[in-house]
Amino acid sequence: QVQLVESGGGSVQAGGSLRLSCAASARTFSFHCMGWFRQAPGKEREGVAIICGELATTYADPVKGRFTISKGNAKNTLILQMNSLKPEDTAMYYCAADFGVVSGDRLKASNYNYWGQGTQVTVSS
Repeated sequence: QVQLVESGGGSVQAGGSLRLSCAASARTFSFHCMGWFRQAPGKEREGVAIICGELATTYADPVKGRFTISKGNAKNTLILQMNSLKPEDTAMYYCAADFGVVSGDRLKASNYNYWGQGTQVTVSS
């Protein structure tokens, strides 16, 4: 059973920064794609940033230029550096991953089979 565990969420004022981390229990095989999704109360889960392979990144338009996704030093670890945070970034943030090649829309939640429990990010104005 592969588990993903997120950390690094918290509360910050608008304009501040947070760094989210995700670590997977799987160490034998590497995920092809890993990414971050978020879900605010009353809204659907939306893709934030995805990284496939070593360098292929995809960002949702609202976070382009502010968020950076990268892989950690250990296998199957993931980082999301969030800068210039806005109140509309407030949400539960989830780490997601899949071993297979993700075709089509990489920001679509249904393309991922492995999910973490989430970490809350709250940005106050």
